[in-house]
Amino acid sequence: MELSSLLDRFAEPETLKMAKLGRELRAQGIDVIDLSLGEPDFDTPQHIKDAAIKAINDNWSHYTPVAGFLDLREAVCTKLKRDNNLDYKPENIITSTGAKQSLANIILALVDEGEEVIIPTPYWVTYSELVKIARGKVVEIRTTVENQFKCTPAELEAAITPKSKVFMFPSPCNPSGAVYTKAELEGLAEVFRKHPNIIILSDEIYEYINFEGKHESIAQFDDLKDRVVIVNGLSKGFAMTGWRLGYIAANTTIVKACEKLQGQFTSGTCSIAQKAGVAALLGDLRPSLEMTEEFTRRRTKTLELVKSVPGFKCFEPQGAFYVFPDVSYYYGKSNGTEIIKNAADFSMYLLNTAHVSSVMGDAFGEPHCVRFSFANSMPNIEKAWARIKDALAKLN
Repeated sequence: MELSSLLDRFAEPETLKMAKLGRELRAQGIDVIDLSLGEPDFDTPQHIKDAAIKAINDNWSHYTPVAGFLDLREAVCTKLKRDNNLDYKPENIITSTGAKQSLANIILALVDEGEEVIIPTPYWVTYSELVKIARGKVVEIRTTVENQFKCTPAELEAAITPKSKVFMFPSPCNPSGAVYTKAELEGLAEVFRKHPNIIILSDEIYEYINFEGKHESIAQFDDLKDRVVIVNGLSKGFAMTGWRLGYIAANTTIVKACEKLQGQFTSGTCSIAQKAGVAALLGDLRPSLEMTEEFTRRRTKTLELVKSVPGFKCFEPQGAFYVFPDVSYYYGKSNGTEIIKNAADFSMYLLNTAHVSSVMGDAFGEPHCVRFSFANSMPNIEKAWARIKDALAKLN
C-alpha cells in the first residue's frame, strides 16, 4: 500500500513514543517510573467536573459552533482581562480540541511553502513538525543554558530574513522551564517593531505554573498586539488534559482563517468540555494555585536530587514542571555492554536499566539534553532519582 508523502515530512512525537515504551515495559510486569509525563498528576477540580455533569443532564449534547460557545469565548475574554490585563472580544477567540490543534490551525493558516518560522531552542516537539507539515522552513535560534535558554534580541535580529513569517515561542517553556520577564519581552518587541510582517505566536499554556511571580505576555505591548497570536488552554493549569480544550486569541483575520480550517478538520470541540471550561475559567482558582504550590515543592526536591548527580549541567526552571539537564558528560561511557553515544542512548539506558522514562533532547532541538518531569508524586520522584543515580554510577 502506498501512503501519502505527507507522512514522510514529520516525525512521531518522542514524548508519545517514550510513554508507549514505558507502557510496554509495565505490561511485562516491570515497575517503570514515568518522568516523561507532560501532564499534571492531579484530578480535575470538583467544581469543573460538577459543571460537566450538569451540562450532560441539561442535554448540552449537540453540535457546537466551530469557534466555540459564546459563553466560553466570553469566559476566555474575562480571563485574559483578569489575569493579563488584555482586552479581547469574543470574535477574537476560537476554541479548539486542545492547544495542539490551536497551534496546527495557526501554522496551517499562516505558513506557505518555503516561508520561515523562527523557533528558539529548546521547543516543544510539535512546533517544528507542524511547520514541516505546512511545507515551511524551521529556522532555529540556538539558546544556551548560560542565557537561561532564552532568545536575545541580537539572536532574533540575526535570524530574520525576507522569508520570515512567524516567530514561535513558549513562556513558560516546555522543556526548559524558561520564563520571559517583561523587560526581556520588551527587548524582543523592539526587534519586531522593525519587522512589521512577522506574526508572533506566543504559547502560554503553562501560564499558571510559574515559580517566578507574575506571568507576562508579549501581547501587552499595544503596538504589537494585532500581530500576536496567543495560544493557551486548560490542560496544564486546570488538570484537564483529557478534556481537550485549547484556545486562540488573535486578530479577527487570523481567527476567521483558523475557523475555516477547523470547520473542515473537527468543527467545534466537545460541548461538555466547553461548559466545564466556562466553570474553570470563571470559577475558583485555588485548586490551580495549590497545584503550583505542590509543583514548587517538587521542583525544590528535584533540583536537590539533580545536583547530586555527577556531570549534569542543569538550569533551574522558572516555570512548567520539567528539568532539562545537559547529559553530554556521559557520552562515550559504557556499562560494559552498551555505550552512551547521545541523548537518545542515555534515555534508553535509563529506561532499560533504571526503569525510569524520560525524553531525549533531540526532540526539543537540544541534542545534549534530556527532559525529566516532576509531574509525579514526591515518593516516585525520590525513588526515580535514586535509580538514575545508581544506573549512572555503573557507567565508566
